[in-house]
Amino acid sequence: MTSSLAEVASDAPVGELFAALLPALLARQGDLLALKDARSGRYVHVNDTMAAWLRRPARDILGHTDSDIFDAALVTTLRAAEQTALAQSEPGAVLVSEHRFEHGGNRYEFSVLRQASAPDGEGRRWLSSVWTDQSANRQRETQLRQALEQIEQQQRANDALRRELADQALRDPASGLYTRAHFEDQLRREVDLSTREHREFAVVFVELDPPSDKVKALGEPAQARILEAMGRLLRGGTRAMDSSCRADEHRFAVLLSGVGLATAHSRMEGLRRQCATQIVVQDGTELSFSVSMGVASFPHTAHTQEELLEACTAALAEAQRRGGNHVTLAAIRFDAAPN
Repeated sequence: MTSSLAEVASDAPVGELFAALLPALLARQGDLLALKDARSGRYVHVNDTMAAWLRRPARDILGHTDSDIFDAALVTTLRAAEQTALAQSEPGAVLVSEHRFEHGGNRYEFSVLRQASAPDGEGRRWLSSVWTDQSANRQRETQLRQALEQIEQQQRANDALRRELADQALRDPASGLYTRAHFEDQLRREVDLSTREHREFAVVFVELDPPSDKVKALGEPAQARILEAMGRLLRGGTRAMDSSCRADEHRFAVLLSGVGLATAHSRMEGLRRQCATQIVVQDGTELSFSVSMGVASFPHTAHTQEELLEACTAALAEAQRRGGNHVTLAAIRFDAAPN
């Protein structure tokens, strides 16, 4: 046969044991305990922790009300919570309240449990309250939240670094442009997309014209500076959906997504002029360079990927035959596309 906690506690010896254990437990946890006369609101008991927090001896607290201890705004808040606890319909019901306030120049945050007793033989009621300081918990929560935010920031930084390293693996270190393998992969996807959605795109072959005597005299360092400049110009002159690569030692390739032949020619003509006016300095010597370009589009100048690259190669050869520093368009085919 089992008994409820209330039944066990009602036994006098056991009740005395509970009465002795509760203050010790609250003191160990650092909780504040107070007991009031519900009618007058005067304190009839406080534990040592409550007296220490109020910075008063217990004898200077007993018989006083909250109005003698706290400011008016807090007194009103506390009184409202007490009235709610006294109005609980079930005897012994516990009311939980959160109180944030300043006292003695410090900011506090308490969780307060209140319980009102049933009237005794003289009609008196008692109101007990246990105050638990939440400041340490809030501090731990803040520290945990900050730690989680730092972990998330580190994860984002790691993800960004992984993407950067993966991107660097796809780029030519000399020019900063994508490698030929990556470009060919992009080109295959663009051909598939264009075929499905019946839209055009352009491919441009760009090749450095034969170097000047100054560049030849300075050798590889000068060639490296020109490659760097060429890479910057191509990256700056293309959009995010475009793709530029270094195809071999002197040749570059550009994929212009969703761009027709005329627009591609106009944009590449602007890039050609930029190259022709670009000044590169190596060992105090000003160097210049120029490029030749061949432009072809899909599907107007070619109907397959292989034909497109052949058309670009032929257009580039024509630009070089004309003396370089020139942009040449591939011939437009008028025969029907294969089924």
